[in-house]
Amino acid sequence: MARKAGGVGRGPRVNARQLLTLVGATVLIVSGAFCAWQAWLIADEENAAAQVRTAQTEVVSALTTEYAGLRKQFQGAVADPTLLATIDDRPAAAARLRTLVPAAQAVEIFSPGLDEVVRANYREFGYAKAAQLMAALGSAEPPSASTQSRDGKRQLSVVEPVQMSGALRAWAWLEYPFDGIATRFSSVSPHGGRLELRQGDGPDSLILLVDGSNSGDIEANGKRIPGTALYVFAAMPHAFIVIPHSEVLAALLALIGLGGGAFLLWARSRPEPVVVMQQPEEEEVLVADVQRKPRLPPSPGMADGHQESTAPPARPKPAPAAAPVTVDPAIFRAYDIRGVVGTTLTADVARLIGQAVGAVMHERELREIVVGRDGRLSGPELANALIDGLRDAGIDVIDLGVVPTPLVYFACYQFGTGCGVAVTGSHNPADHNGFKVVIGGETLAEEAVADLYRRIAAGGLPTGGHGSWREQSVVDAYVTRVADDVSTQRRLKIVVDAGNGAASEVAPRILEEIGCEVVPLYCDVDGRFPNHHPDPSDPRNLADLIAAVHTIGADIGIAFDGDGDRLGVVTPAGEIIYPDRLLMLYAQDVLARNPGATVIYDVKCTGHLRKVIQDAAGVPLMWRTGHSLIKAKMRETGAALAGEMSGHFFFADNNRWYGFDDGIYAAARLMEILAADLEERTPAEIFDGLPKSVSTPEIRLPMAEGAPARFMEAFRAKASFDDARLSTLDGIRADWPDGWGLVRASHTQPALVFRFDADSAKVLDRVKQAFRLQLHAVDAKLQLPF
Repeated sequence: MARKAGGVGRGPRVNARQLLTLVGATVLIVSGAFCAWQAWLIADEENAAAQVRTAQTEVVSALTTEYAGLRKQFQGAVADPTLLATIDDRPAAAARLRTLVPAAQAVEIFSPGLDEVVRANYREFGYAKAAQLMAALGSAEPPSASTQSRDGKRQLSVVEPVQMSGALRAWAWLEYPFDGIATRFSSVSPHGGRLELRQGDGPDSLILLVDGSNSGDIEANGKRIPGTALYVFAAMPHAFIVIPHSEVLAALLALIGLGGGAFLLWARSRPEPVVVMQQPEEEEVLVADVQRKPRLPPSPGMADGHQESTAPPARPKPAPAAAPVTVDPAIFRAYDIRGVVGTTLTADVARLIGQAVGAVMHERELREIVVGRDGRLSGPELANALIDGLRDAGIDVIDLGVVPTPLVYFACYQFGTGCGVAVTGSHNPADHNGFKVVIGGETLAEEAVADLYRRIAAGGLPTGGHGSWREQSVVDAYVTRVADDVSTQRRLKIVVDAGNGAASEVAPRILEEIGCEVVPLYCDVDGRFPNHHPDPSDPRNLADLIAAVHTIGADIGIAFDGDGDRLGVVTPAGEIIYPDRLLMLYAQDVLARNPGATVIYDVKCTGHLRKVIQDAAGVPLMWRTGHSLIKAKMRETGAALAGEMSGHFFFADNNRWYGFDDGIYAAARLMEILAADLEERTPAEIFDGLPKSVSTPEIRLPMAEGAPARFMEAFRAKASFDDARLSTLDGIRADWPDGWGLVRASHTQPALVFRFDADSAKVLDRVKQAFRLQLHAVDAKLQLPF
């Protein structure tokens, strides 16, 4: 057979040199074009930023005009003779003003002293509204308009003074639709950047409206709308610039890339010299010469030369249904929820609690809540699960992060939600955690806490909602609020022991802001509590603080519990100033400005406290132990001050503070009192001037879960103190003329709690012995810790 001169089926040869040249030219041209684009972005940055700032100024001007128009109506109305003639008739004056100011959708008139606001039920009256009115009363500056959410819709409200002949005759509270502000805000283009309308200045301000790109970092300060608490913030356009930020360098790199690419294309277009080489003749390969490989047997599914189509993979088996979550009713305690992490308190339980809280909020037509947590290691998991449950129930969540519990309460006012959850184990061991719940301004207690469990047990919790979530800091606003309210007249040197709890960062900062010299001790958040248990009511936990105060010669030492809502105090001599004696000092200070006010104290406080309050022209009221129970009683009675032996203090005097328990604010008020002493006595000398008795701290006897309640039931039935005055308000308290004793079931731990107080050590022993006899009559084997 003849042979062919060439191979069979040979394709065209590839010129590697030309191919590499083409690739290189393409890379250089693309890189040059990219650098040219980067040069343009860099050159245009300043112009883009200027356009956004111009837009920011235009928005401020537009909103200023909008608000000025609203105020102009009011200023014209207050000159109306009919309005001024009826100003003392609050409903009639409000109706007249509503007619004169048609833009307002709600108008109310209040007395010059705002007495009706002080006595109001804030849950019904509105927390944000009350805070706005009281801020106007205590400020020398004209009241600022602000926004609040009502019935799921944001409104603009303002407090205006009504004056006659230079004298204040009333306060007018007006509420306007927010729609006009929103329309004006959105009418201006942000030109590639972002504009934000916020309530308040600084990074923790409340975001109301956003327009523009999500990229770009917001500037630290905004431009204020005059006469309001509203600020317009701007974020500059975020250009995608990856090369060094130099217009000249970018242009140079662009020229190099484009020029180099053009050169390579020119070089590639030049003709190559032809080199002719004689190639050996290839031998023709005949089909018959090819050795054939044996045929493989047909694969399974092959029939008649056709392959069976591949069947789709089998659907994965559905995951087994999640096992029902077991919820221990024992974690739902008298005034909060507490459990052991991983056993009685898990992420699944936390999620159900979030859904139950959401259900209660829906019934009260509340849609937004703040959530904060202390520094415990289990906090992130439990808080995230709680938030998931709340959002699943359709509740919008503001996440405060790691904060002391009082800042959660404060945020309920600051952000106008009236609802909050603090994820905290308070002073309990590191493996415990829990929830303190506020709904509609009410801290849930007893029946309201039990209702959450009943809802979970019954099932049918709300689900499928799409509540929003955002992170929002409240620390700066809290620090500013306290520092604006409290100041010290002389500099005190104090040691602060935060016990590695959530108050570690905030408390020293507050005390420095009000003028104290602070020496921090264990002021780094560590949920393991490596130095000592975060419970200032136990003297063993104050040993390091006492040593530090003595060593450095400080004026005083203060300690906080794990979530910062309780306060402990020691002197340089090592004396522990128990909270009932601190309450004497607070009562004298508060009653000096509010004579006749009610002061509440719990059943564990000294018998001397009643007389101190009466001597200071106050009304003493003993009540049950528990922060939520105390707060409820304060709202009921309008008390100006309250305190518990555990170290919780509640200030509501002249509306300087909000009436919730706050160890950090209580510490600031203590420094204010000590530094204002006219005789410039040392703190120890001031405390020595208070009545003092021989007393024990809280003594705890741990028992099995449920055992304390059963024991107290039997003790009430059998105990007999013939010569004492008995109180069964909370446990059993027996008072003699020279001393008293108490036994009660703890609401935070499975334990009995004892406290004894007397005029002398001898009387104290007698009181203890009287209780020993009665306790052993119920259980002879009871190992008493006193």
